This record gives sequence, structure tokens and C-alpha cells, in this order.
Amino acid sequence: MGIEEVMKKILLVFGTRPEAVKMCPLILELKTRKEVEVMVCVTGQHREMLNQVMDVFRVVPDYDLAVMTQNQSLFDITINVLQKLQPILKKEEPNLVMVHGDTSTSFAASLAAFYQQIPVAHVEAGLRTYDITSPYPEEFNRQAVSLIAKYHFAPTQWAKKNLVAEGKDERQIYVTGNTVIDSVKITVKEDYRHEELEWAADAKLILLTAHRRENIGEPMHEMFEAVRECVDTWPDVRVIYPVHLNPVVRQIAGAHFQGCDRIHLIEPLDVVDFHNFMKRSYLILTDSGGIQEEASALGKPVLVMREMTERPEGVEAGILRLVGNSKDRILVALNELLTDDEAYAKMSRTVNVYGDGTASKRIADIICESDC
Repeated sequence: MGIEEVMKKILLVFGTRPEAVKMCPLILELKTRKEVEVMVCVTGQHREMLNQVMDVFRVVPDYDLAVMTQNQSLFDITINVLQKLQPILKKEEPNLVMVHGDTSTSFAASLAAFYQQIPVAHVEAGLRTYDITSPYPEEFNRQAVSLIAKYHFAPTQWAKKNLVAEGKDERQIYVTGNTVIDSVKITVKEDYRHEELEWAADAKLILLTAHRRENIGEPMHEMFEAVRECVDTWPDVRVIYPVHLNPVVRQIAGAHFQGCDRIHLIEPLDVVDFHNFMKRSYLILTDSGGIQEEASALGKPVLVMREMTERPEGVEAGILRLVGNSKDRILVALNELLTDDEAYAKMSRTVNVYGDGTASKRIADIICESDC
């Protein structure tokens, strides 16, 4: 039976800022197709950061589960999504539930759909580290969704190979590129201005992000010590750090950076601001996943403060470098890119290893036209 024959009503479920950045372009594309009825359910796993993205893309959810609670745990998120999504699935009876990536929202929503015997389509499928503790809990979530999903939208050939090796039906795996590149093409503006960028205009700007659960604690202290020493060493360097809302991350950041006039701690940026900050940075230092993909479209070197990545295409292309989370390794990498023009040039190339900005169209075409 073809996709076109069964996909009448599609429910897209997501709950975090990164998911929204990657799902909103797809929602906008699907809403242009007369073949499908599109419904959006946000879980609110993130709140303020999620709303920022939704506002930028002018996507209004049909349902908001509002699961976020103070000091929420993975238990809270999973249980609340399961309980609150069930009546929506029963009421709407969608032909397909679409989830994205590797969040607890994606895992719980897929499980809920499975319990209701509703097919699941997985956007950004097939990324792997094969270590379920890194990234945590995302690697487990992603593998679990792949077990449930009927349709797999893999961003790259490498991701497809992972799925095929795991025994997924190759006829239900589609290489589409990553929808985050679609977002970047929408959000980056040549005439963009911001007071923080004016502050850093005459410096080598390092854009810093750090928030991963597995890095909170001693690894994060090491990471921030490296940043502080770098700034103290090189007077032409400035750092902007949009600090994650996690109070523990904020406490550690304040302890290391407070009082340093060349490090600005700012509130989380909306997607337009963040992509334009990336575009105007000298380099990016991060423990994030999605930023590795976004930077590839912007020609910015990325030092990834992790021991492994589920996005190895950028490492193979030479535009990403894994530097772990020890102070010494991070400093060596930072110092090289700040002093070695040849090394910097090799990493500051625009390489479309994660897509060409048309992933949403490809996915929508498959949903509407394919008879596999």
C-alpha cells in the first residue's frame, strides 16, 4: 500500500528548540500540499526556547501538552508525554505521526503512536554513536525510535547505511538531507545587526554553547577553564555565550566567567539571532549536535567538546574537530585555529555534507507521491 494512499492526516510531534528549528520548515512545506492535512502537537519539553522558534516561523500548534515542570526529570517528560498524547491520538486518529531526531519527546511520542498502532515517520533518522551513554539519553532515544518507525528520513548516505546494517527495510529509507539547512537558508540575513555583534566587531569572536547532561560537573568546569584561559591569553578574542536555561549550567558559567569583560553571558537567542551570530563568528565551540550541521552551511570551523559524534560527515570533511572536554585538548585546538591561518582556512569551508536546503521539499514529495 502506498504512502499516498494512507497518509491523509499527519500529526507532527516535537517539544524542544532544536526539534522546532528542524521541523518548522517541514511543517510550512507540508501545509502547501493539498494531499495532506497537517496537525502540530508540541509537548513543551522546552518552553521559552521552543516558543521563540515557533514565533519566528509563525507556526501555531494545534495541541500543546505543556509537560515542562520545574527541575523536570527524564521520567517526568516520558510519563507526561505518554499520558497527555494518548487522548489526542485517540481523538484525531492520524494516519501518520512524525517525530524528529533523538529527544525524549520523540521517544515517548513514538511509543505512544506504537501503542495506538499508528505508523511513525522519523525525520533525521539513522544517526549513531552506538554508545547509549553518549550522547545521553539521545543515543538511546534515537535507536528506540528507529525500532518503532515505519518510514526513515535519513539526512545522509552514512545515516542510511546505519539503518540498513540494522536490518531496516531499505525500501522505507529515504536520503533527504537535513531540514536544518532549510532553516539556515531562511534565517541568515546579509543586513543583520545586533548590539552584541557590534561589541565583538573588531575581535575574533568565539560563539560558545555548552549544555549536555553528560558534561555537567567536572567536564564543564574543564571546558570553561579552557575558554577563560584562552581569553586571558589572546587579547583579540571575545566570547559570546548564550547560556542554557538549566540552572546548574548557569551556576557553573557564572563561577568561571563572571567579571571577565571579554566574555558576554547572554540569554538564549532565537533561531534568527543564533544563526546570524554563527555566520559572523570566527569559530564555534560547542557540545551541541545540530550546530555541527548548521555550521557546515555557513563555513565556520567547529570544535566539538565531545569524544564522539553521531555526525561524522563533518569530521571526515575536515570542518568539525572532536576535542573532548579536557582543558588541555580544548586549548590546543583553540590556540591552533587562532594562530595558524592555514589550519583555519582548511576548516572554514562551506561544505554541503548535511544537505542543500531542500530536505523539506524532498520529504513532502515522498509523503505525497511515493507508492513504496
